[in-house]
This record gives sequence, structure tokens and C-alpha cells, in this order.
Amino acid sequence: MRFELFIAARYLRARRRQAVVGLITLISVIGVAAGVASLIIALAITNGMRRDLQDRLVGSTAHVLLMKTAGDGIDNWRPLLDKLQHQPHVLAAAPGLYGQVLISRGPRSGGALIKGILPDDELKTGNLLQSIKQGSYGELQPTTLIPNPSPLIPKPIVIGQDLATTLGAEVGDSLLVTSPQGELTPLGLIPRYEHFRVVGIFNSGFYQYDSSYAFMRLADAQHLFSEPDVISVISFKLDDLYKAQQVGHALEQVAGNGFQATNWMEQNRELFRALKLEQVVTFIVLALIVVVAALNILIALTMMVMEKTRDIAVMMSFGVDASQIRRIFLAQGLLISGIGTVLGLVVGYAASLAGSHYKFIQLDASIYSIDYLPFAPRIIDALAVAALSLITALLATLYPSHSAASVLPAEALRYE
Repeated sequence: MRFELFIAARYLRARRRQAVVGLITLISVIGVAAGVASLIIALAITNGMRRDLQDRLVGSTAHVLLMKTAGDGIDNWRPLLDKLQHQPHVLAAAPGLYGQVLISRGPRSGGALIKGILPDDELKTGNLLQSIKQGSYGELQPTTLIPNPSPLIPKPIVIGQDLATTLGAEVGDSLLVTSPQGELTPLGLIPRYEHFRVVGIFNSGFYQYDSSYAFMRLADAQHLFSEPDVISVISFKLDDLYKAQQVGHALEQVAGNGFQATNWMEQNRELFRALKLEQVVTFIVLALIVVVAALNILIALTMMVMEKTRDIAVMMSFGVDASQIRRIFLAQGLLISGIGTVLGLVVGYAASLAGSHYKFIQLDASIYSIDYLPFAPRIIDALAVAALSLITALLATLYPSHSAASVLPAEALRYE
């Protein structure tokens, strides 16, 4: 061990005449540990929120959506779909028909976004159907066994868990679906309505979808919305989700004039921007804890220099130069910060890993979009926090170490 580090460690372990110096040193260590642990936990939470929201958004929806900029939808869509799904980076494509409806069951009702789908294609671009907890999506498969089914036989529909709770519906229950795109009669526009039977209830854990999404067969949606063989959107899944913008432009060129592509990043830009801003603000606010701890280090070292003035003078009279005295107190400050940083990292990572594994903090999904508080600790965050802690402590030791190096041996020993 180097001379300076040896003396610094001895000073930390030595019994002091002034107990308050030792108390402030202990408070400094605890303060650094608390600041580092708070930063690690806060960054783990913001990273977990970003990761889970992105995974659920990307998993539940397509990477790229292609639609017409004007008109009643995409007609003659089958040849276009076949051509587009063979473009570079496209893994799968699925047709869909969206429409806003009112779903009722007795006195209960709620708005919903209906999507008419072909289940086999839909499963290749999103995983909402894979999150069905009750029933199944099997009855959504297109069938030609009954070309003109009786209107008395309810058609199948799959709804989200929170929407089912709002309606008080379970698998097998009948729902009344009302479309605002009704029929024009001599008495005016009359909304079209049909009865559907709940065949499945999905629970993705993402409130936006569980509370307002429903799936039905594409042909049933076209009939409900009084559309011919038309779709409103083509969904794409890519081999690299971060190429969504580039692939979207390419699909627009292939599809021709009148088409516009959007992607998951554009649809959720404000959400991820807000999460990034929250992470930065959280880091700045909690870093103030480390700054306060560094001020405690400054006070502790200043008082220690005053206490050890005679020792410093003796060492200098034995040939220890000013730069070595300066390094002794620099090392002492870094030891205090280093011990606190290690303790903070251990506590912060232990708490983050426990929260990630046990998911013991539940959230209101209607507010936060997810039903538990996620944790995602990262090594790069630990390095950044440790660097912040050590640099702040180093700055706090500059004044005390300079004061120690400025001690004049003759003056310090004159009255001893």
C-alpha cells in the first residue's frame, strides 16, 4: 500500500478526540450510499418502464401500418398485400379493417375500436390474440361452411379484459355492437347494430388495448360497417423494428400514390420522449443527494485537517512534502466516497433485482398503462453513478487537501 493511502486509512480508523468528526464521516458514507442507491433504483425504474412499454407496444401492434390518405379504404387489396409482404425486411403482413363502435350488454355499454382480421395473418404481426386468457380465437377463422348464416346466430367476437369488466361480460355472453356507419332511410341515418357472442377475452397487461380493443372476423366487420371487400390498413412486422421508418418509406413507393405509412416510433414518439425527459430530471434531482453527501465530506475533512495539524507538521518535519500531504487527504475523501458508493451499488442493485423478480409494487393500469412497477438495472447506469459519486467527492476534497498542504511546521509546533 502506498504511503498516502496507508496514512489515509489509518486516519479513518483512528479514535478521534472530537467525536463529531467521526459522526460526520459516518453520515457522509451513509449519504453517499443513499444517493447512489436512490439513483440506481430510480434509473432501473425508468429503464424498466421504457423497456416494458416498448415491448408491449411493439408486441401488441405492428411495426409499420400502411393506409390510404383519402377514400373509403383499400380495395383490391389482395394483390397489393401479396406484393408488399415480399419486400425487404418484411416478415409478415396482415389486412385489417378498423372502426369505432358502441358495445352494450344490458344497461352497461362502452366504446371500443373494432378490428376485423384474418387470425392466421394477425398472429404473425401482433400478439394480442396470443394473450387470450379465457376462451379462444378459433371461431374467428373465416368459414365457408354456411355461406348465408342466420342473423339469429350471434357472430364471434374477442374483447379485452378491462372492456369485459366494464360490460360485465364473460365468454359465451351476447353483446350488442352498434356502428355509427348506419343505413340511410327516409327517417334519416339509422345506426347499424348486430349481436355478437364473446368467444375470447384477452389480457395483454396494457390498459390501452385491454380497455378498448375488440376483434372480429374481417367479413363480419365489413358487413357491420357496410363496406364491400375493403380494408382500412395493412400491418407489417419487420426483421428489425428500428428500420420501421426506412421500410415504411419503401412500402409507400411500392404501393404507389395515395398511400401513407406510419410506424410504432411515430405513434408513440411523445410517450418515449416524456420517459426520456423523466429519466434526465430524476437523475439530476437525485444526484443532489450525492452533492449533499459531498458537502459532508468537505466538512469532515476540514475538521480533520484542524484536528491533525500537529500530525501534519510532524510528518512535514520528517521530510514528507506538501504534495504527499495533499494526496493523503485526497485519498481519504475518495475512501469515504468509495465505501459509500460500493454500499449504495449493492443496496440499489439488490432492491432493483428483488423488484424485478417479485413485482411487489402494483400500479393502476388505467393510469400507468402497465399493472406493476418494472425494474431494469443496467451496468452502464452503475458506471455513470459511480463516476458521478467519485468525481463529486474528489471536488469536495480539493479545499481540505490544499489547506493541509499549506500547514507550516514551525507555526504548527510552536505552542505544542
